[in-house]
Amino acid sequence: MVYKTIFFDLDHTLWDFEQNSFNTLEHIYHEHHLADRGVDSLTSFHQRFKAHNDRLWARYRNGFIGREDLKWKRMWLTLIEFKIGDERLARDLSAVYMDMLPYQQSLFPHAVEVLDYCKEQSYDINLITNGFEDTQWKKLNATGIGHYFSHVITSETSNSLKPHAPIFDYALSLAGADKERSIMIGDSLEADVLGAQSFGMDQVYFNPEQVAHNERPTFEISCLSELKRIL
Repeated sequence: MVYKTIFFDLDHTLWDFEQNSFNTLEHIYHEHHLADRGVDSLTSFHQRFKAHNDRLWARYRNGFIGREDLKWKRMWLTLIEFKIGDERLARDLSAVYMDMLPYQQSLFPHAVEVLDYCKEQSYDINLITNGFEDTQWKKLNATGIGHYFSHVITSETSNSLKPHAPIFDYALSLAGADKERSIMIGDSLEADVLGAQSFGMDQVYFNPEQVAHNERPTFEISCLSELKRIL
């Protein structure tokens, strides 16, 4: 066995962020009567929220905005697109989103099967996530997968963010792992693949949409079940 220690990402890798986010936004759209406020469709609401969320998360990873700005401004900027300039509403809906989202339970296909497999093969399984500490633990508890992980390393506990080296260094130290026998599995080319690559750790790029790119990860998969041929 080449590897001994596995570091998974959580959002977009094991936990299906897009499906869970859509379910949460669907509730907000209907319960808060956003169609009556000028939001023309749930699809538009979701697409525009996703665009702003992705952009603001990139800014957060790079240190340009803080956690609180990220939380409410993605909703504010989404509402602005529909000409709803109501900051109070944006903050209220953001709070509802943050309250509901972590309790959604959609995982990617084969997530539990692969975690079971890794456990059976005696891998030391850990998480490295840029998500917020309290939010990520709620997700793990709601989906029932928290028990698989020896350590859950978040940006808050490590005082760093992927793709920066300190979070990987902290994770290895906490897990008592060797870099050469560790592997990072995640969906983000920037945060997971290039971050681990720069740090000197092997990587698996989880690319379910098979998005074209020019990077050279150690491995690339489009389905989690493919991990069984790597590990």
